[in-house]
Amino acid sequence: MSDTASTRAIRNTPDRPLVTAPDLLSSLVPLLAEWVPRQRWFAGKGRLITGFSLVSATELLPCTGEGTTPGILQLLVRAQQSSPPNRTTVAGDCYQLLLGVHPALPPQLAPAAIGRPSGGPLRGRSVYDALLDNRLCGLLLERLRVPGRIGALRFGREPGTELPSGLPARPIAVEQSNSSVVYGDSFILKIFRRIAPGINPDLELPRALADAKCARVPAPVAWFEAEAAEEGGEATTLGVLQPYLPGSADGWQLALNALAVRADFTGSARALGHATAEVHTALAQTLPTTELHRPQLAAIAARMNARLEATARAVPLLEPYRPRLREAFDALAAVGRDGHSWAAQRIHGDLHLGQTLRSADEGRWSLIDFEGEPARPLAERRRPQPALRDVAAMLRSFDYAARSGPAGGDPWSLEWARRTRDAYCLGYAEAGGLDPSSAPELMRAYETDKAVYEVLYEARHRPDWLGVPMAAVRRLAAGA
Repeated sequence: MSDTASTRAIRNTPDRPLVTAPDLLSSLVPLLAEWVPRQRWFAGKGRLITGFSLVSATELLPCTGEGTTPGILQLLVRAQQSSPPNRTTVAGDCYQLLLGVHPALPPQLAPAAIGRPSGGPLRGRSVYDALLDNRLCGLLLERLRVPGRIGALRFGREPGTELPSGLPARPIAVEQSNSSVVYGDSFILKIFRRIAPGINPDLELPRALADAKCARVPAPVAWFEAEAAEEGGEATTLGVLQPYLPGSADGWQLALNALAVRADFTGSARALGHATAEVHTALAQTLPTTELHRPQLAAIAARMNARLEATARAVPLLEPYRPRLREAFDALAAVGRDGHSWAAQRIHGDLHLGQTLRSADEGRWSLIDFEGEPARPLAERRRPQPALRDVAAMLRSFDYAARSGPAGGDPWSLEWARRTRDAYCLGYAEAGGLDPSSAPELMRAYETDKAVYEVLYEARHRPDWLGVPMAAVRRLAAGA
């Protein structure tokens, strides 16, 4: 993208001249082209970055002042990547970057370093990941305390909420598809990295559940977003602040702990099924629902088949199982042709044990992270779907735990998975959810689709884990 085009793309921020500098992006491109692909949240792995285009830039704190005070620069950039097989350049995904700018980076922030631009308005200054700097994370919280606008960004806050000042910030070091910061023991801020225009389900659904008085999901306190690029367009959710649940343990670790000592987990799984059904019921009561008939079921099956074909091309290990896996999707389309239909509603969209928390005092389950599968388009994640898709995803998670825990998929752990899966389905049906055993074609199709998604994810991000979803592929291809 040329400097002139970059200037047109930057929103006018008269009180922050840095963001209108025509060479701002071009001076950062060499640094970003090296740093961005190494980040866990970068979705374009395996394809060459050929450049970046600037969507918007906002100087949250001055970045070119004198002294030792760091600045914060918020960017939305679109990564341009080569597209196989002809390797032509295409517009890629849009990412949010929060960059710290420091005259001289302190030694303790060395792991956050991105580099020093050799030209442009930040020439000679240290540019680094602001979300690894406790001080800058604390300043982000202060900005969230005051609703309003700055540059291209708008900050919102739930009326009547208390948001104290001065809470210590603690970035979560675990690499994820997004970035998170914990403030004291009170709040957690999720910063979305790969973004698309529109409200993110991780803001939309928890707000709807709060309206429905559903206590299974922490209600949002504050958020920030980028204003629509065009009149009548949708704003883009960039970050959400929610209550932090200290002392709670995530379901994934609880399951692994149970497997490590060969302990029963059916009681916990049954209670988690109850919690899932309660959330689904509240979403169905609060947000629009629809009915899926033959055309819709055929379209769902077609999308599943398309994902299977694409994944088999990307991961040849899947190819021998492709014909049998297709049978699950074809069976879903067939029941639609026979006149079957299912209700569809808003759902979690990426439900697994790591998206659940159990309180230490009451043993009460909560569901978190309603963003959906980040690799899927935002419009698809916001589309009403059968609630049993979440159930099928959770069944895959129990299988993951059994095959990746200390037992490593031995007969005892596989039996643990079977009993735990059954208990979860029982709890879900007891609490008012559709009995999964009443919709075998739907369950098999969604579990197969999830396993295919996992194969692609592990092949790209964690090749050592590829054997876990491949074991499910073999089981599902055999009709088990």
